[in-house]
Amino acid sequence: MAKALLKKLLPQSLFQKARKMYVPLAARMGRRSLRRLAELHGTDKVFGHNYIEVYSRHFEGFRTRPITFIEIGVGGYNDPHAGGQSLRMWRDYFYNGRIHALDIFDKSQHQGDRIRIFQGSQADRACLEAIHKETGDFDLIVDDGSHMNEHIITSFEILFPLLKMGGVYVVEDIQTAYWPTYGGQAKPGAEGTAMSFFRKLADGLNHAEYLIPGYKPTYYDRNILSLHFYHNMVVIHKGGNTARSNLISDGVLQPH
Repeated sequence: MAKALLKKLLPQSLFQKARKMYVPLAARMGRRSLRRLAELHGTDKVFGHNYIEVYSRHFEGFRTRPITFIEIGVGGYNDPHAGGQSLRMWRDYFYNGRIHALDIFDKSQHQGDRIRIFQGSQADRACLEAIHKETGDFDLIVDDGSHMNEHIITSFEILFPLLKMGGVYVVEDIQTAYWPTYGGQAKPGAEGTAMSFFRKLADGLNHAEYLIPGYKPTYYDRNILSLHFYHNMVVIHKGGNTARSNLISDGVLQPH
């Protein structure tokens, strides 16, 4: 209410100057609340999507740690000055962390204190590996990029092995799995989409229970600790999935 009133009363230049002074102070005071920071910086993760509660649930434990974070997608499409709201939110929330981003367009205007931005394609292995060479392994990865199904899967296949054990990988806007213009399939449950890719990974959580003698667990079987499906989001926790079955031995169900 106060913001709307000031915006109405003050000249645009004066309002923007006042806002530049206010936001950093308010962010420092409210940095424990991801929702407050999202609102301050104007990210669509709270305005347009309801992602903040999910992020708060899965990221809160990283808040004070010196993490290495990367988000695919800066926002604002090809406008070099547009976007960056989420990066500034992450910078203030993870106040001891290093924030990185990748975008297909030049978004270097948004670089600043603890924010580093790379330009390139999220489906380019050489690009992603070059970024990793500079940053080291990641604690948190967020894919808010092209939302093309092929790109979502390719990025995950390249980046998940570069995620630290105990880290979290998030895919936003996975509703494109049902949109043919993004490489999805209109029929729910169809093969070949990003959603079907992650659904199959969920089976691997129980690989110790497979009735397949001699089965060799895949990298994902061994290193995905949990998957969480939300409206338009998938959250993957990395960790050692080494629990043994209490009834299966070498793919054979034992008497019980």
